[in-house]
Amino acid sequence: MDQQELKKKIYNIMDRHKIGTLATVKNGKPHTRYMTFSNDDEFTFYTPTHKETHKAEEIEENPNVHILIGYEGEGLGDSYLEVEGQAKIREDQKIKDWLWSEQMERWFTSKGDPDYIVLEIYPESIRLMNAGDNTPETLEL
Repeated sequence: MDQQELKKKIYNIMDRHKIGTLATVKNGKPHTRYMTFSNDDEFTFYTPTHKETHKAEEIEENPNVHILIGYEGEGLGDSYLEVEGQAKIREDQKIKDWLWSEQMERWFTSKGDPDYIVLEIYPESIRLMNAGDNTPETLEL
């Protein structure tokens, strides 16, 4: 499949699916947890978290991360994405405002809470899985 078609399929999965796994590196080994993801009009992922979490510490030590997103649990043939990238901790209010929802009041006092941070993940490669005979297919960014 050509790059434009691949980009469309990848973005469609990113747009439809908001929950996935985020793996960081802890003591040289992967450490994975479920996260909620949003994305911009490009392929950058954003996920809110608390400043005092293991993932924030792990990303400060090693920004390499891996995301799995898109699997629907319907069977072995579900399409999903494997994402390798670099994470950065963001504290600017514009991004925090954009991601904020009332559901986050469970963890933060407000969108101005100083403990509320955002992880911004810049993919280095995105691999489309289980989307037909031509997959896996990798989009290098």
